[in-house]
Amino acid sequence: MALLEVDNIHAYYGNIHALKGITISVDKGEIVTLVGGNGAGKSTTLNTISGILKPREGEIRLDGESLNPLRAHDIVAKGISQAPEGRRIFGRLTVMENLEMGAYARSDRQAIAQDMERVFSIFPRLKERARQVGGTLSGGEQQMLAIARALMARPRVMLLDEPSMGLAPILVQEIFAIIQEINQQGTTILLVEQNANMALRIARRGYVLETGRVALQGPSHELRENPQVKAVYLGETRSGQAH
Repeated sequence: MALLEVDNIHAYYGNIHALKGITISVDKGEIVTLVGGNGAGKSTTLNTISGILKPREGEIRLDGESLNPLRAHDIVAKGISQAPEGRRIFGRLTVMENLEMGAYARSDRQAIAQDMERVFSIFPRLKERARQVGGTLSGGEQQMLAIARALMARPRVMLLDEPSMGLAPILVQEIFAIIQEINQQGTTILLVEQNANMALRIARRGYVLETGRVALQGPSHELRENPQVKAVYLGETRSGQAH
């Protein structure tokens, strides 16, 4: 049984049918990535898993337990946290206060303190800026803070939504190295990422979404060699012609 199972999910924004039977799974210890164009349903899938959007059909399970009846903050307490698209840190709070907000559902003070030290070891730049107001950080530092805040919930599964968006290439490399380190320390990750090439390099498996459906799935190395994925998502061309 997979750690996270999304089974035939249908979700709507008003009358717009955004997810049309999405089925994905994430095993314990994996990095799994969702790849697709704008409007494919990637962020909507994450928001449905985290309880921000409720599915009309289908079921989401964590370790066999249905998450459908739970509210978003209860899903965090069960072990799923999200670093959302656009970072959405608390701009008027300090770095330390943002991290403390990440642990709001927890009461184990000693373990929270240990996790704070762990976060600062992964993100030494945040330790240097612990008393700095979040809104004054650079884009890369804000992205680190968003991931660190999600980590403070001590998640079993972390949902990462477009962690490289708007970052310089050198920072993208750094963020992806950090994601791999977090995974190697035991956190399972479901990654949505516009940089499909980078995402498929670090993920074990991937799903390609198109207009709310799973169009392709498989091991990342196979998806990277798929002609359709190469042409549409990896910026490679066939017969020298751009697509």
